[in-house]
Amino acid sequence: MTLSPAALVEFLNGLPPAALLVGQMLFCFSAILALARLFGQSGLYIYIIVAIIGANVEVLKAVQFPFYEHPVAMGTILFSSTYLATDILTEHYGREAARRGIYLSFAGYLLFTLMMLITLGFRPMTAEQAGNDMAWALSTQDHLAALFLPAPALFLSGMASYLASQLCDVWIYQKIRGATGQKHLWLRNNGSTMVSALIDNTVFSILAWRVFAETPVDWHALVFTYILGTYLMRVAASLLDTPFMYLSRRALKPHLPAKATA
Repeated sequence: MTLSPAALVEFLNGLPPAALLVGQMLFCFSAILALARLFGQSGLYIYIIVAIIGANVEVLKAVQFPFYEHPVAMGTILFSSTYLATDILTEHYGREAARRGIYLSFAGYLLFTLMMLITLGFRPMTAEQAGNDMAWALSTQDHLAALFLPAPALFLSGMASYLASQLCDVWIYQKIRGATGQKHLWLRNNGSTMVSALIDNTVFSILAWRVFAETPVDWHALVFTYILGTYLMRVAASLLDTPFMYLSRRALKPHLPAKATA
């Protein structure tokens, strides 16, 4: 018996990328509701922290989608799903709770990045030291370096865009809620996310793929694939997460005051 997920990965590789993208969206949104149901506010914080770390690792992988001219860096859906979590926090726990989730994820990603850089700092084994028993570990240093040596540039790019866009998202959400009261949940969910997502795409793409990139992408690809192209993904994700926003009240029912679940 093996616990290797190789067979699952091979199966997923055989799926159309667009179909897997939709599957990833549904998985992320369902995970948010499951964690909210199990752990309430803390579950939403857990999701945001893990998703931010995961998105900044996933962004190192590029995939060719049939509707884009150029391969697209991953991370868009995983990152976008955090807007649903912060909107749920804003809706049910208030602006300060949502901001706490933003700052916690920033701290979590910073801590994780520093931990991985320290791990890379340990001198790797030589072939003689590894011998036959540990020969499998000789390539680990290179694998980890490929993932985490770009981390400082991605951290600066990702966190600058993340803080700017998420704080904007919470602010816009509150403004729309102040104007509409308890009505039009779909409007404050989608309106805040769509504006904030464009801010995030623009700031991150310029910093990550032009300012800090060793080989900057050309401006045409930057604007039409990385900024506007993936923005359409994020608009689709925002529209798809709307039913989950409505379901969040039911998911959080055991963790909210009685009047908030009425």
